[in-house]
Amino acid sequence: MLSEQVYANLRDAIMHGAHAPGDALKPQDLAKKESVSLAVVREALVRLVGEGLADRLPNRGFAVPAFSDRRWQEIAEARQAVEPVLLRMSIERGDLDWESRVRAAHHRLARTPAFVPEEGEHYSDAWAEAHRIFHRTLLEGCGNAILLETFDRMWTASELARRWSAHRAPGRDHLGEHRRLEEAGLARDADAAVAALVQHVTLTAAGLADPAQREPATPA
Repeated sequence: MLSEQVYANLRDAIMHGAHAPGDALKPQDLAKKESVSLAVVREALVRLVGEGLADRLPNRGFAVPAFSDRRWQEIAEARQAVEPVLLRMSIERGDLDWESRVRAAHHRLARTPAFVPEEGEHYSDAWAEAHRIFHRTLLEGCGNAILLETFDRMWTASELARRWSAHRAPGRDHLGEHRRLEEAGLARDADAAVAALVQHVTLTAAGLADPAQREPATPA
């Protein structure tokens, strides 16, 4: 549908930096650019607001969230509270099939280029999806669909922060961080796995909390 296409175009533009943090998202301008009605653009913007990719400002329209928005630290805090619980459950309950899927997901992530020239300076969509699959697979051994739905919502809400953090935390060793997560999980060392996960999430939040770090970096 037309509204779905406009939503996809706007989401992609925000994710790939075409609209900078804090930029206004003017419905009239976007409608003209997309050659659609204001109603279609507003529907797409409202959907983006629901995903945490845009803000609806009283009497001021819509805008891309800012770096300084407290939500990013709140999402990190929520992830640090919820994901370790799921990870411990996965390590306790996960079977051989879970182990195989974790290993395969990590292999895919490690072999997927984080950056490709045709997608500019932001990390690639293929890497983003491999990243999501790896983290979710680690937690799927918990066997609790409700908790996994909570993870899915938090992951979507934090995706923009991950992309921004990747450019504000130079020297990030994402390969090493994910390898430690995989190794500790498959070794059934819950304490080490949880420590690696909490550090992983903390570093992403710290990348946004420090405005002095501006150089492009490997993603988190």
